[in-house]
Amino acid sequence: MSKVLIIPDVHLKPWMFDKAEELIEKGEYDRVVLLGDLIDDWYHEKDIDLYRDTFERIYEFLEKHPDTIYCFGNHDVSYLFQAFESGYSSYARDIVVEGVNKIIYMLPEDNSAYIHRIDNVLFSHAGLTERFVKRCFGGGSRIDIDNMIEMINRLPKDKIWRDDSPIWARPQYGSMRMYPIDLMQVVGHTPVVAPLLENNGKLLTLDTFSTYDTGEPIGNEKFVWVDTITEEWGMISEE
Repeated sequence: MSKVLIIPDVHLKPWMFDKAEELIEKGEYDRVVLLGDLIDDWYHEKDIDLYRDTFERIYEFLEKHPDTIYCFGNHDVSYLFQAFESGYSSYARDIVVEGVNKIIYMLPEDNSAYIHRIDNVLFSHAGLTERFVKRCFGGGSRIDIDNMIEMINRLPKDKIWRDDSPIWARPQYGSMRMYPIDLMQVVGHTPVVAPLLENNGKLLTLDTFSTYDTGEPIGNEKFVWVDTITEEWGMISEE
C-alpha cells in the first residue's frame, strides 16, 4: 500500500463525497479511508431527509470504491450502543442503525472497525492512546500491535465508550500520549483549522470540515493524502 485519500468527519455533508470523487478522478490513490462521524450536526436532529441523503450518497460512493476502509466514529456507534450524546437524533435512529449496518455489509470483512493499520500508519476516529492501552491491556508492550488492534476491534461498549478510547480520545496538544510511539496515527474527531501535525510528526489530525453552531466552517475544508509507507502527507489541490 502507499497513497491513501482520507475523508475526515462528514457530519451530514453528502457533498464531501462529490468532492472526493472529483479528486479521485484527477489523482491516483491506492485506497480511501473514512475517519467516521458520518452523521449528526448542529440543529439537524429533525432533518430526516438529510440523514437519508447522506447514507444514500455513501452507498453510491462505496459501490465505486468497494475496498474503502471505515473507522467507526463516536456519533456512528452511539446509535448502535443507544448511548445519547450531543447531536443524537432520536428521529433518525432507525435510519442510522440501518445505514451503519449496511455500510458494514457492503464493505469486505474487517474493513469496518474502530482502528486499522496500513503499513506504518494507524487510522482511527480519535487515536490509540497509552492510557487506553494500559486500561484495557495493562502495559501492552507484550502484545503485538496487530493482535492488539484485532482485540480492540472486538471490545464491548463498556470498554470503548470512554474518553480515552479510539472513538473519543483527544490527544491533540499533548494532552494524551499515543501508543505505540513508532507508528504514525491519522485521526479526525477534534476540529482543527488546518491539518495539524504534532507529536514529533506522528499524529495527524484532519477534522477540517466540521462547523461552528452557526454553520460556519471551523477548518479549511481540505482533503489530505497520506503515504502509508513513507509517512509523507499533503493537502490536495482542487485545481
